[in-house]
Amino acid sequence: MPAFEYQALDNRGRTRKGVEEGDSARQVRARLREQGLTPMQVEQVAERRSGRRRPLLERRVKPLELSLATRQMATLARAGMPIEEVLGTVARQSESPRMRTTLSAVRTRVMEGLPLAHALGEFPSVFPPIYRTTIAAGEQAGRMELVLERLADNVEAQHALRQKIQLAMFYPAILTLVAILVTVALLTYVVPQVVQVFAGMNQELPLLTRSLIAVSDFMRSWGLLLAAAIVAAVVGTRVLLQKPLLRLRWDAGMLRLPLIGRLTRGLNTARFARTLNILAGSGVPLLDALNMSASVVSNTPMREAVSEATKRVREGSGVGAALERSGYFPPMTLSLIKSGESSGTLDSMLERAAETQERELEARIAIVMGVFEPLIILLMGAIVLIIVLAILLPIFELNQMVN
Repeated sequence: MPAFEYQALDNRGRTRKGVEEGDSARQVRARLREQGLTPMQVEQVAERRSGRRRPLLERRVKPLELSLATRQMATLARAGMPIEEVLGTVARQSESPRMRTTLSAVRTRVMEGLPLAHALGEFPSVFPPIYRTTIAAGEQAGRMELVLERLADNVEAQHALRQKIQLAMFYPAILTLVAILVTVALLTYVVPQVVQVFAGMNQELPLLTRSLIAVSDFMRSWGLLLAAAIVAAVVGTRVLLQKPLLRLRWDAGMLRLPLIGRLTRGLNTARFARTLNILAGSGVPLLDALNMSASVVSNTPMREAVSEATKRVREGSGVGAALERSGYFPPMTLSLIKSGESSGTLDSMLERAAETQERELEARIAIVMGVFEPLIILLMGAIVLIIVLAILLPIFELNQMVN
């Protein structure tokens, strides 16, 4: 039975939105009227394939929403429920309108006879290719509950890592923003008011004071233009980085930086190892799993290294030896992969490699942020000290002249 997304008005004139199943839009409208609602719009749920807009489905769902829905599906599948009942139950349980609408539409496609992976494929903005490929492998192997549990673990691990990184960077980002705003406020509002006291003095001001006044005048005259230039530079850089050659050079330069390079390698290695683990463990052929895992590597040279390693594996090389040639992946990860290949436990070794890289990445970020925070405070204190000295020096000179 198809699912329909509707917008209706209740007796108080408030807009109600939701999803209702029915044989046709007309039947759904009649059902809404029976509930005391006035239907305004009723459309069959489907991913946008043309210029028509589907507001609830055009936006990506949050990783936490996808993780929670996947975990619920895994639990119900483990209990032996048919997949259409699993989708319907999770859709009703979900508090996210986007996820509820999407799962209802997927359930409709499954009840029409489509495999679950094909039904998920109609909503690529919600379910990434790796998600759909893993589901397809689980359907072919008849291990859907195991695959769903692996997917839930993977999505939760990626979300937890992303959340830890964001939380680690939140306080330094706020501190930096406050420092910039305070400095701009001092230079554009406080300093001009104070230096007016020195306007009538018939003596040359100290160099530090003259420099501060010059910077203040520049900020007042060209501050907005400078801010616009910075924004334009950021936007222009993002546009230029969409070109493959420039993106390759940029990413290669990032890998050569002392600290950022190690963080970039650690983050991409963790993503690669965890994705390859879930794909290979779900029954996806190794070559296909390598190709799919390359798509989660955001750094261009490392992604090309995985693609090149896939070619060598196709020719008979081992995964660890093929990746080692690039020099981008940490020795610990390569050693674990080689050990897993030789002992036949590649899945567990990949999982251990991902966990090791994630822990190391978290530790490095914590160290960097721990050093960065006091540096920002010291820099802010130095700026304030310079401003105070620039204001006080003329006053000290004036007192000396009076004495």
